[in-house]
Amino acid sequence: MNSSQHHFQFHIGQRNLKTALAATLCAIGYFLIDRNPTFACIGAIFGVGSDMGNSWLNGGNRFFGTVIGGFLGMILFRIYIIFYPDGGYHALLLLLLFIGVIILILASQLFRWPGAVQPGGVVLCIILFNTPVATYISYSLNRMLDTGIGVLVALLINWVLSRERVDSWLEKFYTNKPGE
Repeated sequence: MNSSQHHFQFHIGQRNLKTALAATLCAIGYFLIDRNPTFACIGAIFGVGSDMGNSWLNGGNRFFGTVIGGFLGMILFRIYIIFYPDGGYHALLLLLLFIGVIILILASQLFRWPGAVQPGGVVLCIILFNTPVATYISYSLNRMLDTGIGVLVALLINWVLSRERVDSWLEKFYTNKPGE
């Protein structure tokens, strides 16, 4: 093998384990209250970063994007159902999407969360194109709540199991082994 080729090697590191743990803890909590864990798990997966700063950034992007996209989606969908109370797909949705994406980008810039555009856009599209008329408000509010919970779990896991803390625990474990 020459120097330009590398040998691929699987690696399960601390971040992998923290991400899996955060998502699993969200799912367990949601199963206990008989609620769908999907968006909390997604928030947890987005929220675990390589360190707390990265977690704040990634989790913040996901949370604030969901909040901005959720509120914007509720407002725009409300406007839509004034004209089309039964929902369905009409050309007005295209105009509202266009306007919504522009407002989403501007709001993300205003709040200094430019990374919120992508997750906010996902929520905006889901509300406009895939949410029944009768449940668009509860759907939007639940997505914001679930995402927030997932991000909080991720931040907590990343704080409790920070590299420094885990390394310190491991050092104490290996230096205080019984029988040595």
